[in-house]
Amino acid sequence: MRDTAKHREYFRHFLPITTRWGDNDVYGHVNNVVFYQWFDTVVNQFLISNGTLDIHGGSSIALVVETHCNFFSPVAFPEPITAGLCVVQLGKSSVRYEVGIFRDDETLASAQGHFVHVYVDRLTRQPTPIPEAARALLQSISIT
Repeated sequence: MRDTAKHREYFRHFLPITTRWGDNDVYGHVNNVVFYQWFDTVVNQFLISNGTLDIHGGSSIALVVETHCNFFSPVAFPEPITAGLCVVQLGKSSVRYEVGIFRDDETLASAQGHFVHVYVDRLTRQPTPIPEAARALLQSISIT
């Protein structure tokens, strides 16, 4: 069953993103792979800017193990977009985010999907519990 577009107020954290000339494909809209880059950007911007993910020296890192996206309406350069983010599931070592991509100031998502991180030990790459500071931050944008 296909998801329906969620409203902007469903999400808890927002990041404005500027579309680029090279984001458009031959069909005149943003190519699907760019949406996954936006998903990655909003999640990691949230974690890094809030000091809970040290991508260069932290003892644990968060690896993407699953992504999915549904497309509802096209986005094209030079439209501004906003990525909305929330947490829908928080496990011992994993977190499932939902991400919505909104054109300009529209209230319904043009695209939305999910993104799953598993926290692993930097050296062994074995799952490790989500650090407490990260867990608290993730809970702050949880819808559950």
